[in-house]
Amino acid sequence: MVLEHIFPEDWLESKGRYAFLLGVLYSIIGIVIAWRLFPGDPALVAVAFTSLLLLPELYKIFAVEERLEKAEQKVSMKSLWKDDISVVKVYVFLFLGILLTYSVGTILLPDFQTNTLFREQLEIRFGQGFSGNAILGVFDGNLFIDLLSNNFLVMLACFILALLTGDGAIFLITWNASVWGTIFGLTAKSAAIFSGGNPFLVFLMVMLIVFPHMITEALAYFLAAISGSVISKDVLLEKFASDRFFEVFGFNLYLLLFALVFLLLGAAIEAWVLGNVQTYQEIIRMSMQAIR
Repeated sequence: MVLEHIFPEDWLESKGRYAFLLGVLYSIIGIVIAWRLFPGDPALVAVAFTSLLLLPELYKIFAVEERLEKAEQKVSMKSLWKDDISVVKVYVFLFLGILLTYSVGTILLPDFQTNTLFREQLEIRFGQGFSGNAILGVFDGNLFIDLLSNNFLVMLACFILALLTGDGAIFLITWNASVWGTIFGLTAKSAAIFSGGNPFLVFLMVMLIVFPHMITEALAYFLAAISGSVISKDVLLEKFASDRFFEVFGFNLYLLLFALVFLLLGAAIEAWVLGNVQTYQEIIRMSMQAIR
C-alpha cells in the first residue's frame, strides 16, 4: 500500500496525536469509496475499508514494539508498559478521529444520505437490547448488567481477533467508533432541531457528558486488542517456557485484567450517567421527540 510508506515507521508512535488526523482521513476515504462502490449499503463496507487502510500503520507500530522488546536485556513490567503506552495513545487518537468524522458527517449530511451511509450504525440506535434501551432512555435497574454483558462480549471479541490475526481487532474498534459517532451525532442533531439550538453545541454537551465512560470502555477494548496482538506475535517469538516467555505472557495477561477493570468502571459510570444526569436524559428526550 502506498499510504503506509508516506510516513516514517515511528511517526504515529512518537507523535500519537497525528493518529487523530489519520483516523479522520482514512475514515473519510473509507466512507467515500464504500459510497461510490456500494451505494446500496455502504455502512459496513466503509468500516471495513477504514480498517484495511489502518492495518499497515498498526503493523508498523507493532513491528517497532517487537524490536524494542527483543533489544531489551531484561524484561520488566515497567519496560513492557512503557513500550505499550504509545500504542494505547495511537488507538485512542485513531478512535477519536473516526468517531468525530462520523459525528460531523451525521450532523452535516441530509437525512436521506445519513440513512444510507450509516444505515447499520443507525439500526443500533433503534434496536433492541442494551443499545436500544440505553439510548432511548429506559433507565432500569438491570442497565449495568446489560451494559457490562454487551461490553464484555465486545472486549472478548477484540482479544480473540487480535490473538488469531494480530491486528484484526481494529475492525471492531473502528465499528464501535463509527456507531458511537453516528449515535451521538444524530442525538445532537435531532435534539437541536427540536429545541432550535445549534447541533454542534448540543454535540459538545453530549460529548462532555459521555466522554468519561466512553473513553474508559474504549480503553478496555484497546488493552484487550494490544494484549491479544502481543501474545499472538511476541510470545511466539520467545523460547517456549523460558523466563522471558513467562514474563511477556504474564504481562499481557495483566493487560487483559486491566482491560476488565476498565470495562467494569466504564459500565458503572455509564449506568450512573444514564440514570442520573438530567441534562443527558433531556437531550435524549428531545432527540426522540424530533424523530417522531
